[in-house]
Amino acid sequence: MCSGLVKSQKNAYNKTMSIYETSIGSLQGTPALLNFMEGKVILVVNVASKCGLTPQYTALEQIHEQYAGRGFSVLGVPCNQFMGQEPGTAEEIAEFCSATYGVTFPLSEKVDVNGDARHALYSELTQKADAEGIDGDIRWNFEKFLVGRKGDVLARFGPRVLPDAPEVVSAIESALA
Repeated sequence: MCSGLVKSQKNAYNKTMSIYETSIGSLQGTPALLNFMEGKVILVVNVASKCGLTPQYTALEQIHEQYAGRGFSVLGVPCNQFMGQEPGTAEEIAEFCSATYGVTFPLSEKVDVNGDARHALYSELTQKADAEGIDGDIRWNFEKFLVGRKGDVLARFGPRVLPDAPEVVSAIESALA
C-alpha cells in the first residue's frame, strides 16, 4: 500500500503540465494570453527586433497566415537576454513588428527565457530536447517550440532552423492532422 502511494505521488510530481496552465500576458498588457489560444497548435518563438535572425518574422507571419484557418498560431515572445537585441518598450516592439514585417500573430509581454527570472512558460518549454538532443537553456533568439492542442510540447527547433523549413512545416502539419 505504501509503495502504491509513493508511486502515485511520484507520477503526480513528474507529470508535465500543459502550457495552458501557465499565465503570460500579451504585449498590450492583457492577462492570460494562453487562455485565448487553448486548443490551438502553437509555434512559440522567443523574438527580438535587432537580431541577425529578425528577418525570420517574414516566414513566421507566412506560416501563421497559411495555417491559422486550421487552428494554428505563432506566438512571439519578446526577450532582451541576448546581447540586448530587444530593448524596446511594448509599444516600440508592436510598432516595429507591424510596420516592418506586417505581423498579425500574438506577441506576449517581454520576458526572460533563461536564468533565475526565467518565465514559467519557458521552464516548461525548455524541458523538451531538439533533434540534436539539446534541451535546457535557450541558445539564442528565435528558438522555436511546437505545442500541441492539449498544451504538450511536441518539438523544439534551434534558432537557425527557419520557420518554413521542411522539418518545421512537417511537424506543424502532423500536429494539425
